[in-house]
Amino acid sequence: MTQAILAGGCFWCTEAVFRQVDGVSEVESGYIGGTVADPTYKQVCSGTTGHAEAIRVTYDPAVIDYSDVVDVFMGTHDPTTLNRQGNDVGTQYRSAIFPLGDEQRTEAEAGIARWNAEHPGQNAVTTIEGPAAWYPAEDYHQEYWEGEGQRNPYCLAVIPPKLAKLQKGFAERVKS
Repeated sequence: MTQAILAGGCFWCTEAVFRQVDGVSEVESGYIGGTVADPTYKQVCSGTTGHAEAIRVTYDPAVIDYSDVVDVFMGTHDPTTLNRQGNDVGTQYRSAIFPLGDEQRTEAEAGIARWNAEHPGQNAVTTIEGPAAWYPAEDYHQEYWEGEGQRNPYCLAVIPPKLAKLQKGFAERVKS
């Protein structure tokens, strides 16, 4: 198994997407890229810690490789808005990839370039950051869509369109 760390706005949203990707065995919501050790959700939401809401994806590279993970990430959120995803505004909602080594860094750069080439006139602002310490989010954030998220108006408005992007653009990557 291999891991990838991705920040695409609200971690509830990106977690919901990647839980449906074939080859993914675990998705953990958390915080990365900031200056405070063991930050809390409240601290990160304040925008003062420098952390991004992110997910750590554990996947089987025999089923899905890192370049495909990056393509799914780029294709299921808006990589063109600086420090924003929908109504979520601030550096904690930035679009960023945190590679775990040089090979992932090279693949992340290639993935952003691929996305830009496929979307002329749009420019991804997704950054490549790290290395950085990973901090798991509080337990109530884990598997949020599967539980509380199904009753949360914000999630009901934001997550289904992302899942539709996954189904439409990456149908062969969706768990059966």
